[in-house]
Amino acid sequence: MTQVATDLKKALAPFFNPPRDPVLVDLPELGYLMIDGKGAPDEGAEYPTTDFQRAFAALFPVVYTIKFRLKADGLVMPVLPLEALWFTADDLSFDVHRPQDEWSWRALIAVSHDVTPAIFKDAVTAVRAKKGNSAELERLRFERWREGRCAQVMHVGPYSEELPTIERLHAFIDSRGLRPRGAHHEIYLGDPRRADPAKLRTVLRQPVE
Repeated sequence: MTQVATDLKKALAPFFNPPRDPVLVDLPELGYLMIDGKGAPDEGAEYPTTDFQRAFAALFPVVYTIKFRLKADGLVMPVLPLEALWFTADDLSFDVHRPQDEWSWRALIAVSHDVTPAIFKDAVTAVRAKKGNSAELERLRFERWREGRCAQVMHVGPYSEELPTIERLHAFIDSRGLRPRGAHHEIYLGDPRRADPAKLRTVLRQPVE
C-alpha cells in the first residue's frame, strides 16, 4: 500500500502561506538540498543564464530522482517550493542596497525526513550518469538545518519591487523588540517565466533573536 512520506507540504503549509501582514513563526529542523553561490539572479531570462538559475535547474533533477526512489519504497514525497537565502556579509546578514553582483546566495529545497545521506548520494550519482556532471552538481549537498524563530510576510508582485515589503518586515521585527539574525530568506511560489509579474507570490522570511 502506498504511503505518503513525511508530508512536509501539509506540515509546513502555514510557513508557505503567510498573510500580507508580518507574523512570527518557529521553523523546525528540516533536511535540505543546498547549493551556494554568488551573484545576482536574472528573473526575466527564459533559460538558465546565471549561476543562480543554473543552481535551481540542478536541484530539480535530483529532487525528482529522490521522489521516484522513495516511490519505489511505497512512499509518496511531494516536491516543495524552491527557496533561497541571500546575504552580503560573513555573518550571513543581508544589505539589500549593496550591488547585486556582490550578493551571495544559497539555493534550497526542503525534502522529507525519509531522505538520508545515502539516498541523496545515490540520486546525485544517478543524475550525473544520465545528464553528465556540472559545477552545480559538484557543489550540491544535503544538510539538516533548523532556522528557528523568524518573522515572515507574503510579497505579491515582481521580485524587483520587494524592498517596501522587506522594509515593512524589518519594521515589524523592530516593533517586537527583536533584531534580525542571519540571511534574508525567500520562498518562490510562482514561476517568473510564466506568471504575470504582478501576481507572483514570494514568502519573505527573516530569522530573528
